[in-house]
Amino acid sequence: MAEFVVEFGKDAAPPEDGRLDAAAFHRNHAAIAPVLETFLRNRTGDVLEIGSGTGQHAIAFASRLPGITWWPTDLNDNHLRSIAAWRAHAKIPDVQAPVRLDASASDWKLREHRLPTSFIAMFCANVIHIAPWSVAEGLFAGAGRHLAAGARLFLYGPFRREGAHNAPSNAEFDQSLRNRDPSWGVRDTADLKKLADANGLRFVELVEMPSNNATLVFERNAQAR
Repeated sequence: MAEFVVEFGKDAAPPEDGRLDAAAFHRNHAAIAPVLETFLRNRTGDVLEIGSGTGQHAIAFASRLPGITWWPTDLNDNHLRSIAAWRAHAKIPDVQAPVRLDASASDWKLREHRLPTSFIAMFCANVIHIAPWSVAEGLFAGAGRHLAAGARLFLYGPFRREGAHNAPSNAEFDQSLRNRDPSWGVRDTADLKKLADANGLRFVELVEMPSNNATLVFERNAQAR
């Protein structure tokens, strides 16, 4: 299993191979992992990660889930380089080479990128609040197209809960995001459930996470296609 320093910026100089280290990863990966494992343990198949960032989640989760092939994606060049560097460093065969993917696109062109077109799960962490709403729309539309029946979408981050913030710090964070970019902001679970319904998914559960975050779980309806 790959070893992660607390933060390169605090404990050591960044490695020269291009690996980036996200402070948020160290705060959340241990809490997210059991949520994924409850569904994916003892299964085999492909998992698509949207907005893989540094690539550390891909390495950490794939190392705990033998039999799962992990497909990391991102749109940022620095992130794509970091994902590739972490993959080379960790040498976990079930983590595939990163692919450039725009989640807001109406066609993800998975065949063109030689990716599977059906997945047993999708994972997306800390993306939709720092992106336009069109990214959330594209994420759920893509999940509707590419999740197999009974497959699940795991969505991690800060969320308003049915119209209300669950902590003053989240309300402050939401406002700071909107000040930086009016198209950003902490998304509401009610709006995300509507996107799920519109794309053939159902809401399964909200799992509380540290720092007032949550993992939302959605499942692909068997009858939808």
